[in-house]
Amino acid sequence: MEQIAFVFSGQGAQYSGMGKELYECSAAARAVFDTADRIRRGTSEQCFTASKEELSVTINTQPCLYCVDLAAARALEERGVHPATAAGFSLGEIAALTFTGALDDETGFSLVCERAKYMQAAAEKTDGGMAAVLKLKNEEVEALCAPFEHVYPVNYNSPGQLVVAGEKEELAEFSAAAAQKGGRVVPLAVSGGFHSPFMDEAAQQLSRYLQAIPFEKPRIPLYANATAKPYPADGRSLAAEQVNHPVLWQDTVEQMLSDGIEIFIEVGAGKTLSGLVKKISRMATVLHVEDKKSLQETLAALQK
Repeated sequence: MEQIAFVFSGQGAQYSGMGKELYECSAAARAVFDTADRIRRGTSEQCFTASKEELSVTINTQPCLYCVDLAAARALEERGVHPATAAGFSLGEIAALTFTGALDDETGFSLVCERAKYMQAAAEKTDGGMAAVLKLKNEEVEALCAPFEHVYPVNYNSPGQLVVAGEKEELAEFSAAAAQKGGRVVPLAVSGGFHSPFMDEAAQQLSRYLQAIPFEKPRIPLYANATAKPYPADGRSLAAEQVNHPVLWQDTVEQMLSDGIEIFIEVGAGKTLSGLVKKISRMATVLHVEDKKSLQETLAALQK
């Protein structure tokens, strides 16, 4: 049987109504939202009815996307689909930690709420933003970042796509320099400069929080953003470090492919990771689950 990986989507993929069909068609998915509502009242209603603007505020984005990610994975598991490995992009790594048993459901959701709070507070202290740079090599983007004091390469997404974080005024200057080199710069709909030194305080707060909660070794290999390698038995430090360190997504997918993964199923809102995996490997089979239709289509594809 072909080896399957679940990949959990990250921030930026949010949209109004996400998760509602999963809630309605899967008892396992519904349980995820019910747990969230017990801890943070109104989370499911926010997923299902809030505007994109409300959902794009970090303290709302992260708990809501976490629920949709985990609900999609649980809906697949409920129907007999069990991955050999997993990975999550940024926020998605917290949902992946819960799915793989490193955290229980209540602890995982409480953690994502704390993470969102710390990251929003850190973001509000600086005028930061993020942008995807297309059509340039990683080395070229890194060289363009070097002259700026507060512009950093942060998300190594796929060949020809590297996201940078920076102070907005410097980011505008960087964008002009990148365009002159032939790059295309696309601003991201996020509220801060994540995965950069702007998040150092948030990472420190998260590290302290993680030390006080139970944390188990994932039951299947879970590839960490910060290393592109599976989590160790105690991965608390990695879970904190991913907040202020680059996301090595391309390296992660390439390592999973090298380890025998043939099918990638993106679980959660949108198809951003599906697109990235396709750019990294033309040989991989890429599926996704975010609603009833995509769940049915993925199950049908797996039975062929």
